[in-house]
Amino acid sequence: MGDTGISVDAQARRGLWVGLGWMALSMGSFIGMSIGSRELAANLSIRQVLFFRALVGLFVIALFMRSLWPEIRQMRQFRLQLIRNTVHFTAQYFWTIGVVLMPLASVFALEFTMPVWVAFFAWAILHERPTRARLLAVLGGFLGVLVIVRPGTGIVDPAAGLVLIAAMGYGLSLVLVKLLTRQNSPGVIVAWMILIQLPLGLVAALTDWRPVHIADLPWMILAGAGALSAHYCMAQALRRLDASVAIPVDFLRVPLAAIVGYLFYHEAIDIWVFAGAAIILFSNLRALRAERVR
Repeated sequence: MGDTGISVDAQARRGLWVGLGWMALSMGSFIGMSIGSRELAANLSIRQVLFFRALVGLFVIALFMRSLWPEIRQMRQFRLQLIRNTVHFTAQYFWTIGVVLMPLASVFALEFTMPVWVAFFAWAILHERPTRARLLAVLGGFLGVLVIVRPGTGIVDPAAGLVLIAAMGYGLSLVLVKLLTRQNSPGVIVAWMILIQLPLGLVAALTDWRPVHIADLPWMILAGAGALSAHYCMAQALRRLDASVAIPVDFLRVPLAAIVGYLFYHEAIDIWVFAGAAIILFSNLRALRAERVR
């Protein structure tokens, strides 16, 4: 009996850390996608950026289509797949506008108002009961974001409102992914994302098409592969973690984006970024410790 308890506890700990590993890969992929998208948008329209991201994803998915096809043709939760990807495509469009027009750290910071929506949709749709530790992690992460961006000191931008709308869409999308993982593997969720969003992107791109050059190819690959990897890793993480645990960890994307923005685009960075990151990290570590005990 005691050995069984120890085995279950060890399995739970392993699942937690594996989930966190997938979250780390997801964060790196999202940042890579943002760099590729910004570089592409220097020559192409934002609608083309969304289309080419999905097109690159199609080539990657094609390599695994033989193994994924038996599950894809079952079309499990297809209506939910359509809803999730329509919401996600719209959110991506607004988010990409923010990536092009605003500093990366500001975009990711505004995006992380998303946990408020995740908590709401997780309660309304998944019936997840938010524990005190998780709520404190969300609040601590949000406080860290406020320390980084210091509202009223230069972050005001017309694109900010679009990023906030995107955050709400991403929050709903993530909760729907959690729901989809009950009947679909992460690979099939990502495959449906490409199969649904590719035609949506093509229709949108044709309304604002610009010449494509060979120099755009590396950025297409980075943006497309980053998008595919980010969502696959996020789906894997959400199979092992509650949405309200995974999202506070994802707050670490903000200081990472600030560093990338400084190194690649000479965007201003100061001590407040690291102060906010410390608050985010401390909040997440406390939540993870409480989660392990629970």
